[in-house]
Amino acid sequence: MAWIYIVLIAVVILFGIGVVVWNRRRNAGAVAPPSAPTRTVDRPPPATPPIRPGQPDGQRGSPSSTAVLEGPTPDGVVAEPEVVEPEAPVEEPVEVPSLRSRMSRARAALAGVFSGVRGRKGITDETWDDLEEALLRADVGIGVTTELLDGLRAQVKAKSITEPDDLLDALREEMKSRLAGSDRELHFDPEAKPNVWLFVGVNGVGKTTSIGKVGSQQTHNGRSVLMAAGDTFRAAAAEQLATWAERSGVELVRGNEGGDPSAVVFDAVERAASRDVDLVLADTAGRLHTKTNLMEELRKVRRVAEKGAGTVTEALLVIDATTGQNGLAQAREFGDATSLTGVVLTKLDGSAKGGIVFAVETELGIPVKLVGLGETIADLAPFDPDEFVDALF
Repeated sequence: MAWIYIVLIAVVILFGIGVVVWNRRRNAGAVAPPSAPTRTVDRPPPATPPIRPGQPDGQRGSPSSTAVLEGPTPDGVVAEPEVVEPEAPVEEPVEVPSLRSRMSRARAALAGVFSGVRGRKGITDETWDDLEEALLRADVGIGVTTELLDGLRAQVKAKSITEPDDLLDALREEMKSRLAGSDRELHFDPEAKPNVWLFVGVNGVGKTTSIGKVGSQQTHNGRSVLMAAGDTFRAAAAEQLATWAERSGVELVRGNEGGDPSAVVFDAVERAASRDVDLVLADTAGRLHTKTNLMEELRKVRRVAEKGAGTVTEALLVIDATTGQNGLAQAREFGDATSLTGVVLTKLDGSAKGGIVFAVETELGIPVKLVGLGETIADLAPFDPDEFVDALF
């Protein structure tokens, strides 16, 4: 009987082995159900960024950057500028804000005085004291304030002005007349290729930002623009201008940090001439107007900008409106160094009183051409003297 059990066990084992083998063969030969066809798209391999001259292998630069061959400037300075050609689209300017909407703080500073003048019966000694204090607080300056009030006193004495409201109206018209007749256009010579607009001023007044805004506006108006990062001393100045250049869709020529600003400007002008660019906007290193050696360097920048193909048609002094009468001293020194053609008055929307406009134009004869009213591109607007005076009142 034992052998019968052994045979049965062997049969069971063989049967089990057969079932396992059969299942494996069935699974191996099974065909998966068809799936949806997969579409493949041929894509080109990513472009390899170019290697800048003198750059070691493995340190490739941005695909949008190229390098200009080294070369001496007219003063014998060797520069190694980098030309950045961004592919960003040109930013569209938005609606320009009004001076009145952005000068509420300056208007509020005078509103109390004017209300006090109107509240009195007749024109008294206190009226003149209040007006003098208000104009001086508004940074109009002692010279212009004296001339304005002396003229009004004469009219009051002649009985042509008898009421406080008439006095304030006469003051408003006299302030407008002092700003009338100035040439506030940004000069561009279509026959000169390229035109060069220099931007000068002390550190922190908003030169680089103003250049970026002007560049975007000029590009939007149909002119080809190239920016020169001539502020080689302030940390991150070139990077800041590069951001504006990218937003505006224009080229940027920059040099080594701490390099010669005139070398950068010269190379920018030559590159613009070779590519038939209309306009070069040149940033310059911020410098104290009291430092003789720095002002001499600025004179060199002006000379070099016109040694080649460039023609300087604008030399714009950027002044922070909150600096008050110190801006007048800056205008005198920078005017001697660069033959200023106009002023860009920034930060007029802040705590600035704005009266420095009268001091600069009356005492120095330099017109205010642009005013900064905020942070966006459209917030750098042409200066309208009538709108400006009305905003104060």
